[in-house]
Amino acid sequence: MQQIPDASKEHLMAFIQEAIVPGSIVIPDGLPVYMNVVKLGYGYQPKIPKGGEETASKLMPRIHHAASLLKRWLMGIHHGSFSKRQLAHYLDEFVFRFNRRRSADRGQLFYRLVQQAVAIEATTLDEIKHSA
Repeated sequence: MQQIPDASKEHLMAFIQEAIVPGSIVIPDGLPVYMNVVKLGYGYQPKIPKGGEETASKLMPRIHHAASLLKRWLMGIHHGSFSKRQLAHYLDEFVFRFNRRRSADRGQLFYRLVQQAVAIEATTLDEIKHSA
């Protein structure tokens, strides 16, 4: 997950190129801007809800499941009050937890967290204060 400034062609296409392997099939909702993925070498198979029983949550249940869990987590843990400047960090934490939610060996969770903590560059207090 990554925060982008808006749903403009420029930002969406940059994110897609960064996050999706070229040649993959992109399966978006009906937002017309996604048609531009074809020019970038991706397949394009939109799933557009037609109303009634065919809702976006039924067409793309996994996406909606992850998004609803993220919203619930932000509202529950942070009581709906969180810094948009820190959103990238919240998304990283959510993805870390989401990817390990069914881990058979929960004891490895702390070990993996420590591994990641030493693998990334340290953030100074001044950097945290200026990003808040």
